[in-house]
Amino acid sequence: MIKMTFSAEVADARSSGQPIVALESTIITHGMPYPQNVETARLVEQTVRDNGAVPATIAVLDGALHIGLDDDQLTKLAQADNVAKLSRADMAVCMATGGTGATTVAATMIAAHMADIKVFATGGIGGVHRGAETTFDISADLSELAQTPVSVVAAGAKAILDIPKTLEVLETNGVPVIAYGQDSLPAFWSATSDIDAPLRLDSASEIAKAHAVRGEMGLPGGQLIANPIPKADEIPQATLRPVIDQALNEAEERNIQAKAVTPFLLQRIFELTDGASLTANIALVRNNAALAAKIAAAM
Repeated sequence: MIKMTFSAEVADARSSGQPIVALESTIITHGMPYPQNVETARLVEQTVRDNGAVPATIAVLDGALHIGLDDDQLTKLAQADNVAKLSRADMAVCMATGGTGATTVAATMIAAHMADIKVFATGGIGGVHRGAETTFDISADLSELAQTPVSVVAAGAKAILDIPKTLEVLETNGVPVIAYGQDSLPAFWSATSDIDAPLRLDSASEIAKAHAVRGEMGLPGGQLIANPIPKADEIPQATLRPVIDQALNEAEERNIQAKAVTPFLLQRIFELTDGASLTANIALVRNNAALAAKIAAAM
């Protein structure tokens, strides 16, 4: 009953054994306005190609799970209204009812695993929201990392989150959090933080080997590769802290909850930084795509 469709480029890569990198689609539908969203999607896909792999942007279109989108599909998705934001809980319902939805980190991991794609590049993962001790607002991305064997390359968890609590949940669930090339954990828009990374690896081949060894050991779940944004593109933490605090306060005042929280916060931070956060976001996604391609090739 599941209709899974591969783009021509991804189908060719599968048949010839080329490395493939999964890409999410919520960055297109919920991350930025048209036409910047589709331009960014094309740029990220090209970054994967330039680094030796084939991009597979994942989405649900009219009930079919698409592994890779052609240019017309990318453009159509980028302009679509009322696109569902899919995670583990609602992905199957969207497909069963013929709906259209963009995949979050969790949903992209599920689809990538179904398509036997082992590496996924994103911007930042979801995590434990601030105040979760009373709201219990914890992203499904964390439990997905604990059960689905895909290595996820991100610039850490989004800086709007409670990073120490996010790390605690990942540790409890046995998810390796590996900083790439440094000892501190990157903080999304900022290259470094005052939090020590649990693990460090310095090459794509080491990351690929760690993924393989986990599989040989029969361990469930994937790896989180925390890849720092290039220094030239970062926004220092000292600059961001008051901006994030203001956005969080506004979200609380307006009683914004559940799936609406992250899009609201990202939009307000964009406005409060005069667009600098989006520029940094695009840079870090491209940086993650480049590393993911190298990891996929090493696998």
